[in-house]
Amino acid sequence: MSRIVTVNGIAIEQGSDNPYADLGYPAAEEMLVKAGLAHEIGEIIKSRHLTHQRAAELLGMPQPELSEMLRGKFRGVSQAKMIDCLNRLGHDVDIVVRKAKRRTMGHTHVVMA
Repeated sequence: MSRIVTVNGIAIEQGSDNPYADLGYPAAEEMLVKAGLAHEIGEIIKSRHLTHQRAAELLGMPQPELSEMLRGKFRGVSQAKMIDCLNRLGHDVDIVVRKAKRRTMGHTHVVMA
């Protein structure tokens, strides 16, 4: 939820924690989750000093698709595929389901440990 704040006499619209929702994208929450997963995949690839070609081989996907995903173009990549990528990179993924706090509808949040 955005709100207007004034900084040094200039009105600034403060956005929410989800820039996709602020920009009016459909499926904004899903996109935020995918962005978190893609970021983590990219960080693991960097930390292991993998080329995109080698990483794509490990992940079982074409190199151009991996590069697009890491640049934020992940609409055609499912969350399940991204979780599989994390598993193939040697990471566990835990999914925790709990009752929503003060909301009628829950949300999904990605936490990297």
